This record gives sequence, structure tokens and C-alpha cells, in this order.
Amino acid sequence: MPASEPTTILPVVVIGAGPSGLAAAAHLRSRDVDVLVLEKGPTAGAAVAEWGHVRLFSAWSELVDPAAEQLLSQTGWSSPDPSTYPTGAEWVTGYLQPLADALGESVRYDSAVTSVAKQSRDRLVSSGRDEAPFTVHVSTPDGPAHVMARAVIDASGTWSGPNPLGGDGVPAIGEREAGAQVSYRVPDLRDEATRARYAGKHVVVAGTGASAKTALIALTNLARDEPSTRISWLVRRGSVGEAFAGSGQDELPQRGALGQQAQQAVTQGPVTTLNGFRTATIDRNDKGRLTIGSFDGQTVTDVDEVVALTGFRPDLDLLSEIRLDLDPVLQSPRELAPLIDPNVHSCGTVYPHGAKELAQPEAGFYLVGMKSYGRATSFLALTGFEQTRSVAAAIAGDHEAAARVELTLPDTGVCGGTGLFDEESATGGGGCCGGVDVAPVLLTIGRPSDR
Repeated sequence: MPASEPTTILPVVVIGAGPSGLAAAAHLRSRDVDVLVLEKGPTAGAAVAEWGHVRLFSAWSELVDPAAEQLLSQTGWSSPDPSTYPTGAEWVTGYLQPLADALGESVRYDSAVTSVAKQSRDRLVSSGRDEAPFTVHVSTPDGPAHVMARAVIDASGTWSGPNPLGGDGVPAIGEREAGAQVSYRVPDLRDEATRARYAGKHVVVAGTGASAKTALIALTNLARDEPSTRISWLVRRGSVGEAFAGSGQDELPQRGALGQQAQQAVTQGPVTTLNGFRTATIDRNDKGRLTIGSFDGQTVTDVDEVVALTGFRPDLDLLSEIRLDLDPVLQSPRELAPLIDPNVHSCGTVYPHGAKELAQPEAGFYLVGMKSYGRATSFLALTGFEQTRSVAAAIAGDHEAAARVELTLPDTGVCGGTGLFDEESATGGGGCCGGVDVAPVLLTIGRPSDR
């Protein structure tokens, strides 16, 4: 493109054809802004499909973006019952893939974004930077390519970046070597091979979030059919009860029910709980059994399989040539971080936010969806829809609409600071509200990715 040609003739590139990426495309389409969605998988919602066996705790009414629904209505799409709760697979087939189909050639599959930069300028060059288009480097079946863009919305999620089992944020000693016996996903026990992998085995589950609770429920159900199945639950915090906080107070009933079901599973199932367990080592003996050791000397022996569900982190490598202003703790946009930082609070829910909080020093670049939360975990699909509505308005030049709040989020029913170590504050809850004896559940809706 000649340097004198305006960037406004170029499309907006959206990275990821997941819930937030497709919503962004629908909002841009509604404003007559040319958009191109680059999806590394072979279908829309490819990452969601990988946890397709898991049922969401958002109802259909909270899983369909308004602009997307308008676009779909023009295709004869039938809206699912708004009061029912789909699985991830049903979300893909009933909404995400039809939406991608409605967007037509604006969605390209098998197109993995490997880097985002500014045309003819590395990160150091400031001269003419704001006027230069983005160059999006893409790996395609036909080879590498450049895509020029007027703006870039990164909605690639965090699914590809599961946190390690190691309690200090890096893989435990021996974790990589034991990789064949360590999974970072909720097992699909409907699959015969997966069921055989865990049935009758000693399985370790690490984590206290929604995914870990889902795995505990599934594995204790398996143990009823296969009584020799044993489960050890590694909890980094000092109290098991913290994992079930707010179960009866959540404005999303199925989210609260998940905590109650997990509490029942742990209480009644063959579960041994180890509190304050921060994994340091994994040793594998000659018989293939694992011994997991913590930094304080606790051990779990004779382990067959490990399910590590300790959260996710964003892949920032592809943005190494983009000027970012990220919070040093969460790796989220700096202005968003105070709203979502578990070290500070988890009272009620996150305030709706949009382009202002998500904008970066690189004009025209935005992080949205789960990736915008960095390492925080309390993301709602509804939040992604509001983010993309605001960002699309800002890109289109409608700054009044971009600044407007058009969303009220459901309350979590919990309050406290999840960033505490083992100690509790004088209020008993350790958070910003006080008067609560337990810390909050780490929550995900739409599960851990947006791609």
C-alpha cells in the first residue's frame, strides 16, 4: 500500500473467531466497517469445542451478542431457548459457527497470527507511527502472509496458555518430564479412552476454580462406578471452604450450584484434600508412578494421573513489536486492572468497561475478551460483548457510544481478596467489603478462552 494512501480503506483485523472475536466482527459489520477475522483453528470456536463436554453456567440469554443476533436473524437462524444452559459444543453449533457463516468470507480459518507490528517500523520507531497501518503476520496453509489493517482487535483468548502445576508460577521440577501423565484440561469422561485413563487410578486434581470443581464432580461420579478410583485434591490456599464461597448467593444460579455440587462431591466422594499445597517437584519412579512434593515438604505418592487446573495466562509473544501498557501483576490493560485484580477485591462483580480501559499506547490496537483479563479469571461472556460493542464504536468514530455503558452484570455473591496467601484480614474475609468468612471462587463463563 502506498504510504500516502489512507489507512481507513483497510479492514479491521480481529484475531480469533471465538465468542468475543465474532461479536466484535458483528458490531463492526453493523457499522459498515470492513472486518477480517483470522482464526487459527479449522472452525469457529475451535477452542470452545475442545471443552465442548462442559456445560456453561450462563444461560443462552447471556451467551448471544445483540449485534450478532441481529445479523443471524437475517439468515433464518432460530434462537435457542434463552432459559437453557448449553454445553460448549452446543454453543459452537448453535451460535458461534452460524455467526461465522453469516459473516461469510470475513472469517478465514487455519490462519494463525504469529505477530502484529506497524508497517516498516519496529517497536523503537516513533516517527509516523500512528499513521502507519498494522502489518499482521499470518501463517496459512499456503504459507506465510502479511495482512494490512487499520486497527487490530486481539480476541485470541488464553486457552493456549494454561498455568503450570508449579506453585511459583513456573513448571515444577519434573513437570515437563511427567507431561504424559499431566493434563491441563477438564477430562471428558464420556470418551472411552479418557475414561479408561482415569478409572481405577489415583488422580490428583489441582486448583479451586470452576474447571477444578467441574473435574472433581466428574471424577467422583466416575469413582461411584469404579470404586478403586482415588482422588487427591491439592489446594494452594489454607482452607477448603474458600473454594465454595458464595454458592447460595450467586445471581447466576448454575454458577452457585456448581460450588454446591463440588462441595458435596468432596464431602461424600473418595477425595483426600491437602491444604496449603504449592507444588515444587514431580518425581517418576521405575513403575511410572508419580510423587508430588510441595515447597513445605508435603507429598502425595503413588499418583497415576494429574489434572492441573490452575488458571491461564495470555500469550504476549505475538505482540512483542506492539507498544503495550499492561499491569505488571495481571498482564491486563493497566486501566482495567484495578477493576479485576483479585489482590484488591472481588466484591459483587466487575464494572462494565470498554474502549477507554482497553485502549493501548498503540493507536487502534485493543485487547478484548478473556485475553484482556490477563491472568485474572472472573470473565463473563457478557463482558466480552460489552467490550466489543464499545471498541467497535470507538473504531468507527462514535465516541459517545463507545463511552456509554449498556450492560448490568450479575453479582457473584462473594466478596474477598483472592490474592491473599494464607493469612486472613481482621474482617475475616480479607477483601474490600468485610464481614465474610471465606474468599471468593475464581469464576469463568464462556470457559477459559475466546478463540
